[in-house]
Amino acid sequence: MAFPTPSGLFVQTFMKSFDATQLAVQLTLTTYKVALYTNSVVSPDLTADVGYSAAPWNANEVTGTGYTAGGYTLANTTFTHTGSGVVMWDNTVDPNWTTATITARGGLYYADPLTNKNGLVAQTFGADITSTAGTFTIQLAAGGIFSIDFVP
Repeated sequence: MAFPTPSGLFVQTFMKSFDATQLAVQLTLTTYKVALYTNSVVSPDLTADVGYSAAPWNANEVTGTGYTAGGYTLANTTFTHTGSGVVMWDNTVDPNWTTATITARGGLYYADPLTNKNGLVAQTFGADITSTAGTFTIQLAAGGIFSIDFVP
Protein backbone atom coordinates (compact mmCIF):
# COMPACT_ATOMS: atom_id res chain seq x y z
CA MET A 1 0.00 0.00 0.00
CA ALA A 2 1.07 3.63 -0.19
CA PHE A 3 0.60 6.98 1.46
CA PRO A 4 -3.15 7.75 1.73
CA THR A 5 -4.72 9.54 -1.18
CA PRO A 6 -6.47 11.89 -0.93
CA SER A 7 -5.31 13.84 2.12
CA GLY A 8 -7.70 13.72 5.06
CA LEU A 9 -8.50 14.09 8.74
CA PHE A 10 -8.08 11.33 11.33
CA VAL A 11 -11.65 10.31 12.16
CA GLN A 12 -10.84 8.68 15.53
CA THR A 13 -9.09 11.79 16.86
CA PHE A 14 -12.04 14.03 16.08
CA MET A 15 -14.62 11.50 17.33
CA LYS A 16 -12.75 11.21 20.65
CA SER A 17 -12.66 15.01 20.94
CA PHE A 18 -16.47 15.14 20.98
CA ASP A 19 -17.49 11.89 22.72
CA ALA A 20 -17.28 10.95 26.42
CA THR A 21 -13.51 10.40 26.03
CA GLN A 22 -13.09 14.15 25.49
CA LEU A 23 -9.61 13.84 24.04
CA ALA A 24 -7.81 17.11 24.76
CA VAL A 25 -7.29 18.43 21.25
CA GLN A 26 -6.55 22.10 21.86
CA LEU A 27 -5.57 23.36 18.44
CA THR A 28 -3.77 26.48 19.68
CA LEU A 29 -2.43 25.34 23.06
CA THR A 30 -0.84 21.95 22.45
CA THR A 31 2.43 21.30 20.68
CA TYR A 32 1.74 19.91 17.23
CA LYS A 33 4.24 18.50 14.77
CA VAL A 34 4.39 17.41 11.16
CA ALA A 35 6.45 14.32 10.35
CA LEU A 36 7.41 13.37 6.81
CA TYR A 37 6.89 9.90 5.31
CA THR A 38 7.95 7.85 2.32
CA ASN A 39 5.42 6.20 0.03
CA SER A 40 5.88 2.91 1.93
CA VAL A 41 3.31 3.56 4.67
CA VAL A 42 1.54 0.18 4.95
CA SER A 43 -2.29 0.06 4.77
CA PRO A 44 -3.13 3.54 6.05
CA ASP A 45 -6.76 3.96 7.14
CA LEU A 46 -7.79 7.44 8.27
CA THR A 47 -11.05 6.06 9.69
CA ALA A 48 -9.24 3.77 12.16
CA ASP A 49 -5.58 4.85 12.53
CA VAL A 50 -4.55 6.56 15.76
CA GLY A 51 -1.40 8.50 14.95
CA TYR A 52 2.36 8.83 15.12
CA SER A 53 2.99 6.25 17.86
CA ALA A 54 0.97 3.42 16.29
CA ALA A 55 1.01 1.39 13.08
CA PRO A 56 1.24 2.21 10.28
CA TRP A 57 2.69 5.61 11.22
CA ASN A 58 5.40 4.20 13.50
CA ALA A 59 7.37 3.09 10.39
CA ASN A 60 8.57 4.58 7.11
CA GLU A 61 9.26 8.05 8.43
CA VAL A 62 11.75 9.93 6.27
CA THR A 63 15.43 9.78 7.23
CA GLY A 64 18.23 11.92 5.94
CA THR A 65 20.47 14.90 6.50
CA GLY A 66 18.65 17.86 8.03
CA TYR A 67 15.63 15.83 9.19
CA THR A 68 15.04 14.76 12.81
CA ALA A 69 12.64 11.93 13.67
CA GLY A 70 9.35 13.34 14.92
CA GLY A 71 9.37 16.16 12.40
CA TYR A 72 8.85 19.91 12.52
CA THR A 73 7.25 21.65 15.51
CA LEU A 74 4.30 23.84 14.55
CA ALA A 75 4.97 26.67 17.01
CA ASN A 76 2.61 29.22 15.45
CA THR A 77 -0.77 27.52 15.08
CA THR A 78 -4.03 29.40 14.76
CA PHE A 79 -7.62 28.19 14.91
CA THR A 80 -9.98 30.76 13.47
CA HIS A 81 -13.49 31.27 12.19
CA THR A 82 -13.08 32.62 8.68
CA GLY A 83 -16.73 33.53 8.16
CA SER A 84 -19.77 31.81 6.70
CA GLY A 85 -19.38 28.85 9.06
CA VAL A 86 -15.84 27.91 8.04
CA VAL A 87 -13.21 27.20 10.71
CA MET A 88 -9.54 26.90 9.78
CA TRP A 89 -6.49 25.41 11.51
CA ASP A 90 -3.25 26.85 10.21
CA ASN A 91 0.35 27.62 11.10
CA THR A 92 1.69 31.10 10.37
CA VAL A 93 5.02 29.64 9.21
CA ASP A 94 5.29 27.02 6.45
CA PRO A 95 6.95 23.88 7.88
CA ASN A 96 10.51 23.64 6.60
CA TRP A 97 13.74 21.74 7.00
CA THR A 98 16.88 23.64 5.99
CA THR A 99 19.91 22.01 4.37
CA ALA A 100 17.90 18.82 4.02
CA THR A 101 18.63 15.85 1.81
CA ILE A 102 15.37 13.91 1.94
CA THR A 103 12.58 12.46 -0.18
CA ALA A 104 8.98 12.50 1.12
CA ARG A 105 5.54 11.54 -0.23
CA GLY A 106 3.47 13.17 2.51
CA GLY A 107 3.18 14.51 6.02
CA LEU A 108 1.42 13.51 9.23
CA TYR A 109 0.24 16.38 11.46
CA TYR A 110 -0.10 15.11 15.03
CA ALA A 111 -0.50 16.13 18.70
CA ASP A 112 2.90 15.37 20.21
CA PRO A 113 1.99 15.61 23.94
CA LEU A 114 -0.98 13.22 23.75
CA THR A 115 -0.28 9.64 24.85
CA ASN A 116 -0.86 8.15 21.40
CA LYS A 117 0.50 11.21 19.58
CA ASN A 118 -2.89 11.34 17.87
CA GLY A 119 -2.93 12.22 14.20
CA LEU A 120 -5.01 15.12 12.93
CA VAL A 121 -4.24 15.26 9.22
CA ALA A 122 -2.46 13.09 6.67
CA GLN A 123 -1.37 15.24 3.74
CA THR A 124 -0.25 13.66 0.50
CA PHE A 125 2.09 15.53 -1.83
CA GLY A 126 0.83 13.45 -4.78
CA ALA A 127 4.37 12.42 -5.75
CA ASP A 128 7.76 12.02 -4.13
CA ILE A 129 9.35 15.40 -3.39
CA THR A 130 13.12 15.59 -2.95
CA SER A 131 15.50 18.19 -1.62
CA THR A 132 19.27 17.85 -1.92
CA ALA A 133 21.22 19.97 0.57
CA GLY A 134 18.45 22.56 0.30
CA THR A 135 15.30 23.68 2.09
CA PHE A 136 12.36 21.28 2.03
CA THR A 137 9.20 23.35 2.58
CA ILE A 138 5.54 22.39 2.86
CA GLN A 139 3.74 25.41 1.44
CA LEU A 140 0.47 25.56 3.35
CA ALA A 141 -2.67 26.33 1.36
CA ALA A 142 -4.69 29.53 1.73
CA GLY A 143 -7.26 27.35 3.51
CA GLY A 144 -4.70 26.37 6.16
CA ILE A 145 -3.71 22.88 7.21
CA PHE A 146 -7.41 22.09 7.20
CA SER A 147 -10.72 23.93 6.96
CA ILE A 148 -14.18 22.68 7.85
CA ASP A 149 -17.33 24.26 6.52
CA PHE A 150 -20.00 23.77 9.21
CA VAL A 151 -22.65 25.58 7.17
CA PRO A 152 -22.23 24.35 3.57
